Amino acid sequence: MIKRYALGTALALIVSATAAQASGEVNVYTYRETKLVQPLFDAFTKESGIKVNVISASSGLEQRIKTEGANSPADVLLTVDLGRIDDAVKAEITQPIKSEVIDKNVPAQYRDPDGNWTGISMRARVIYASRDRVKQDAITYEELADPKWKGKICIRSGQHIYNNGLFAAYVTKHGEAKAEEWLRGVKANLAQKPSGGDREQARDVAAGKCDIGIGNTYYWALMMNSDPDKKPWAEATKVILPTFAGGGTHVNLSGVLLAKHAPNKANAMKLIDWLAGEQAQKIYADTNYEYPIRAGVDVNPTIAGYGKLNADPMPIAKIATNRKAASTLVDKVGFDN
Repeated sequence: MIKRYALGTALALIVSATAAQASGEVNVYTYRETKLVQPLFDAFTKESGIKVNVISASSGLEQRIKTEGANSPADVLLTVDLGRIDDAVKAEITQPIKSEVIDKNVPAQYRDPDGNWTGISMRARVIYASRDRVKQDAITYEELADPKWKGKICIRSGQHIYNNGLFAAYVTKHGEAKAEEWLRGVKANLAQKPSGGDREQARDVAAGKCDIGIGNTYYWALMMNSDPDKKPWAEATKVILPTFAGGGTHVNLSGVLLAKHAPNKANAMKLIDWLAGEQAQKIYADTNYEYPIRAGVDVNPTIAGYGKLNADPMPIAKIATNRKAASTLVDKVGFDN
């Protein structure tokens, strides 16, 4: 009996130790608003037993991790836009993500060839068009420079990361010379000096200041479904999914990076893999109104109402190489002046 009791106790201790090792914690630095990502972390903790500690900020997280160096508590950087992703890689604060789960579920065009990052959800840069004044339901990005739109376009700063991504995609698609010509054409068509955020472009279309505004897909859904004060702006507009001539709609990413000195690397990888899983992808779709990056997960009905997304096949990593060129062109043509 004594031996059986001792064996049973030993087994219990092993099980207990294994459970403790399987739980623990993971430290996430994020540019996402806490209220948007907390449902993800709560679900992950419920399933895995791993506690998620979150530090959220609107800027400077790459520099913070770099400054913290080998003592950084950061395990994961959860970010938005290829600009933030590229900044993190250039700051040398990442290590390669090696995961069969990611390789299987995230298309190659939305992963870094060197494994420094992976996309986990998508958003598209689209048109908020006046329901009353814009009759067409299709438009190309190239067409934004057509003189027929003179005085009819609203947009936020050309240097904002969302527009920088679109402009970098244009450079990648057509080259710098044609991109400069295009930006001059778009600038000539602006109804007013670039200002505000994406929501304000819908506001100004609704007010009749312009006929089309440029914004991300999810802002329109948030205005329509989650913000009664701004719902009239959405109701006055319709979303058009523009495309490049001969291509598809420009998409950008929410991405995740594994921190260079991650103290909880095993748990960090569990979180990264989980974010590409069906449950997390559904939360991204229905809570954040983003496009799932994993095939087979339904798009939120409001987003589906825009029409079928035909994402441009251009690799995000390739677009990132032209961010600086796009920024330089914005200044060269005086886009924001």
